Amino acid sequence: MDKINFRRLIENSLLSKMNNKTKLLVSLLIMAILPVVLDNNYVLHILILLGVYVVLGISLNVVAGVTGELDLGHAAFFGIGAYVSSLFVINIFNSFWIGMLFAGLVSLLFGLLLGVPSLRIRGDYLAIITLGFNEIIRYVLLNMQSVTNGPMGIKGIPSPSVFGYVFNTKQQMFYLIWSLVIITSIVMGRIANSRFGRTLVAIREDEIAATSLGINTGRYKIWAFAITAAFAGIAGSFFAHYMNFINPNNFTSNESILILCMITVGGRGSLAGSIVGVLILFLLPELLRPIASYRMLIYGLLLVVMMIYKPRGFWPEKRVPKMVEK
Repeated sequence: MDKINFRRLIENSLLSKMNNKTKLLVSLLIMAILPVVLDNNYVLHILILLGVYVVLGISLNVVAGVTGELDLGHAAFFGIGAYVSSLFVINIFNSFWIGMLFAGLVSLLFGLLLGVPSLRIRGDYLAIITLGFNEIIRYVLLNMQSVTNGPMGIKGIPSPSVFGYVFNTKQQMFYLIWSLVIITSIVMGRIANSRFGRTLVAIREDEIAATSLGINTGRYKIWAFAITAAFAGIAGSFFAHYMNFINPNNFTSNESILILCMITVGGRGSLAGSIVGVLILFLLPELLRPIASYRMLIYGLLLVVMMIYKPRGFWPEKRVPKMVEK
């Protein structure tokens, strides 16, 4: 079978013929069955944390993939959401859902603030600023001991509940986080394919040309940062209430770098690529755990090989046209 026929076979496959509603129904069916089939708390714990990182990866893709800005401060919004939700629920009003929304709102405001430097700089310089922002937030969390309890972290964070019904099993938390994954995927997919998303792509490809067409590039970039930050804050809220304990070491710059690597490996600008990248970089260390002595060596070599042979990621953005061979 030649290359052209193979491509046609992929394009005519059953999966590609499914519309969005069918894909959603299939996803819901898998999500409903998986916890029952597995019935293993360790595996479910891994899948719950995987869901958190999928939300983080999809949300970062708006800035780092669709807009093309190098953001190394994503874990800061993750931490802001976790601390804001925890402190709100413990000290103000015991409602996980309101705490989650409040965490998303506060993170959005910080995203607007971080988006301001993108008006004048980009590339490596913006990466340094976002990295510095991540470290500032971490040191604030470490040193505001009267509020955040410093390096000791916050203990006894209540689990999510609805009308007094507490989500306290792995299966219940699995359903909750993967429902959030589906909602995030739908929202981010809509954004990427909307006029707003196409404008972000235009800014990524040539900001000067976009400006010459009358596009207020600064406003679009700031809102891209804000949307990304809001969903990271929501993911942080879930993480805090699932783990029941957080401290500043959960939100270091290494986490930001890892999340950026995930969407780079999967394919920047691609929603499916973000999910694939998270799956690879999150699950690969777990799969290599039986050979712990060589795990990180093999992990690093696989990443190097992947970047050589798949520089645009495993699932590149389809928006970018392919070169046609003559």
